[in-house]
Amino acid sequence: MLEIRLHGRGGQGGVVALEILANAYFKQNQFVQVFPEFGAERRGAPVASFMRVDTHPVKLRCKIYNPDCIIVLDPVLLNAVDVTVGLKADGWILINTDKSAADLKLPDKFNIATINATPIALQHRLGSRTSPIINTTMLGAFCRLPYNLDISNLKKAIKGKISIKTNDNILSAEEAYRDVKLHMPQ
Repeated sequence: MLEIRLHGRGGQGGVVALEILANAYFKQNQFVQVFPEFGAERRGAPVASFMRVDTHPVKLRCKIYNPDCIIVLDPVLLNAVDVTVGLKADGWILINTDKSAADLKLPDKFNIATINATPIALQHRLGSRTSPIINTTMLGAFCRLPYNLDISNLKKAIKGKISIKTNDNILSAEEAYRDVKLHMPQ
């Protein structure tokens, strides 16, 4: 079973991101489960969302404590929350950042993927300058991780969920797919 935890802020589209991701895996005949966790329900507050993917029905109904993958939409959260808590030793962290993996000073035991999703989203007019919506951009980068998600199914899932600027969201995901940088410890 693949378990994913996403960290973001209210209004960034984290919950919608995992709904799209779940739909993409569903298109590959996988069983999925998605659920959010909210603290203070307000725009800008830290939020977490969770997703499970398996080849069999997902019957486990609890918070994810040891994810295989962590997605971080807002790099400022790296200073506010220990996003690596519980991440499996060979797990992946996908981070929206303009820094290199070495500059992030995360533990060496994790695989790190970085994508500067904010300018990509802005280039495709997703959200505003002050509140870019980077969720679909990050999902494009996620497709490069070793979790067997075909980007064509992601694009179909985006079309099924996003009704405004659908093509811009798909172009943003494709660009992130090409530009994501993968770093694996030696």
